[in-house]
Amino acid sequence: MSSAATSDRLFINLGPQHPSTHGVLRVGLTIEGEVIVKAVPDIGYLHRGTEKLAEVRSYHHCVVLTDRWDYVAAMPNNLVFCLATEKLLGIKAPARADALRVMMCELNRVASHLLFVGTYGIDIGAFTPFLYAFREREMVLDLFEMLCGARLTYNYIRLGGVMIDVPADWTSKLKEFLEYFKPKLDEYDQLLSFNPIFMARTQGVGLVTPEEAVSWALSGPNLRGSGVAYDARKADPYCGYENYEFDVVVGKEGSCWDRYFCRVLEMRQSVRIIEQVLARLPEGPVMASGVAKVPKPPAGEAYAHVEAARGDLGIHLVSDGGMSPFRMHVRAPSFLNLAILQEKLVGMKISDVIAFLGSIDIVLGEVDR
Repeated sequence: MSSAATSDRLFINLGPQHPSTHGVLRVGLTIEGEVIVKAVPDIGYLHRGTEKLAEVRSYHHCVVLTDRWDYVAAMPNNLVFCLATEKLLGIKAPARADALRVMMCELNRVASHLLFVGTYGIDIGAFTPFLYAFREREMVLDLFEMLCGARLTYNYIRLGGVMIDVPADWTSKLKEFLEYFKPKLDEYDQLLSFNPIFMARTQGVGLVTPEEAVSWALSGPNLRGSGVAYDARKADPYCGYENYEFDVVVGKEGSCWDRYFCRVLEMRQSVRIIEQVLARLPEGPVMASGVAKVPKPPAGEAYAHVEAARGDLGIHLVSDGGMSPFRMHVRAPSFLNLAILQEKLVGMKISDVIAFLGSIDIVLGEVDR
């Protein structure tokens, strides 16, 4: 009889069609009983080739491509491309545009984290938090729809500023939402964060030490959940973030629960930033003057990065003086955060794989780009 027939090991596929992989991710799991002995993430099922597409599109048209990376938090995608291109062009967005950029990115962070809270509850077996979180997320998407006509892929942040100023009654509706939303954060904690069953499934599970988090180049809540207080908004401020007061939220032991709760607390900080922007929103134009319809930056290269919902999102642009980027490369946080699975899943039980994968909060559009 062959050794394969007598082996206690079994190979199974998690995905690529599986709700708890949050997209078309396949993880090849080798198990002994219920214990993982090997895990191989397999990506590429959603590959779109946006980095290559950028080489034949004008800089304005490239902004549309960025919406499709992390499609549940697209505003920072728009922003990071525009910041890199503006460095190449040597232009600066007006103060009001910068303030609006900050406000939209933080509002989008809230929408993204609400999606995470709701779907992570489902991953663990709690359906009700999904209904609560998506109720509030719909309100944020209503605001975005009122602003730019889109609910998911916005193309709102443009080279030199933003597409359009906020409508007359938009800020008042935003203030109404914030006052409604703040008490809801307490409801989420009562319903899910400190639910004994949820805590038992996530606390002490999927521990990532600070050293491991840095070594694997984690960023965002996945890095801060391990106690590393790095946030691009503080470390390398952009769009005037240095003028706003907010805390960098960190976890204690790097567990699934820490990564989850960092995102819950970050929503409170985002609300805090938005309120500051509203309180001192400057007057003036929302678009820099002199932005060409077909920009041709001088030959050179530029790098920009922002603190997106899933971590440190960077973009490297190379110009040869033509109407399209000679080369565009995206530092996608979801792609880098995903890599640690192959190490950390080993030794876990199958039931904990979903808890760990969900706590990483990936979006496959950003992984495959």
